[in-house]
Amino acid sequence: MKVYFDNAATTPLDEEVFETMKPIMLQTFGNPSSTHAHGREARAKVEYARRTVAELLNTTPSEIFFTSGGTEADNTAINCSVESYDLKHIITTEIEHKAVLETSRRLEAMGKVKVSYVELDHEGHMNMDHLNQLLHGHNGRSLVSIMHANNEIGTLNDIGAVAGLCENYDAIFHSDTVQTMGHFAHDTKNLNCHFLVGAAHKFHGPKGVGFLRVCKTKKIGRFVLGGGQERNHRGGTEYVYGIVGLAKALEIAYRDMHDHERYIRSLKDRMIDGLKDRIPGVAFNGDIRDGHSLYTVLNVSFPPSEDNDMLLFNLDINGISASGGSACNSGAVAGSHVLNGIKADINRQGIRFSFCKYSKPEEVDYVLEKLVEIMQPVTV
Repeated sequence: MKVYFDNAATTPLDEEVFETMKPIMLQTFGNPSSTHAHGREARAKVEYARRTVAELLNTTPSEIFFTSGGTEADNTAINCSVESYDLKHIITTEIEHKAVLETSRRLEAMGKVKVSYVELDHEGHMNMDHLNQLLHGHNGRSLVSIMHANNEIGTLNDIGAVAGLCENYDAIFHSDTVQTMGHFAHDTKNLNCHFLVGAAHKFHGPKGVGFLRVCKTKKIGRFVLGGGQERNHRGGTEYVYGIVGLAKALEIAYRDMHDHERYIRSLKDRMIDGLKDRIPGVAFNGDIRDGHSLYTVLNVSFPPSEDNDMLLFNLDINGISASGGSACNSGAVAGSHVLNGIKADINRQGIRFSFCKYSKPEEVDYVLEKLVEIMQPVTV
């Protein structure tokens, strides 16, 4: 059996999405910036997709900017905020996605900002009192960049509460919502978050396309030069069939969200219960409680063993695709910055299993069976 449990890295393309994209790929080939009929047809598809995304997020089409994915969207939100508002202070956490951390640290290295980090507990929860202190202690406007759910351990942040604090201090709030977009409903009218992001391939859309939602009260400059696309903010010919696929994937995600959440939660619970029953000493990184955790992600902390470094390799040999952390850490030798950030036990191997609507109960059972076989020398 081959099992794909790395859906936090990327998800399979939904067949319904592919069928929506296919005629665009083959027939709607005009450049959306061209004024002739072929161009206008392509432009209409892009704007229909923009309107679809905006309606799902309860915002306006003018607040949606299409990008190449979540990383570009995060970079844009941070860089453009700092530049547009002459900000000198960024508040974030040590376990954000590298798209946030590396961008913030680069700005600090250039002498443009000071970066402060909110204290975390061992499950990855923020200390809200410390966030309040950081906002209060800075003489000037801050940019707060806090993700909705951690991509490695799944712990959820209360971004509504963060937004409330930011409003009290007139801070600009950006949230990396890549992992929760399409899995939780985001009502921007009732969430005072100035920048939200999405990447289509995280919710069964195509790779290479995403979006940035910019609150109409906030301004951003031009972040890709060389053309007047995206209302003169992002130059370059639009990825038309990718944008159409993104909108369709998000539409499906919202349409079926309740059923998919219930189903995927049942798989995660099955995995948790099976691990507890079969592998003595197993633990979990992050908060795994319902309502406190991303239901698609489970980060398992395996008992110390001299063979821990081979665990992912042995899973792969048995046809099981999982991750030792964020997909962006592939090949890294320093280990997961997220597990380091929550001070996880360095002697225990952390493996991320992430599920989707196509995952099956029998796949969970197969993974459990193989894990018991692999861990047997350790647990006897």
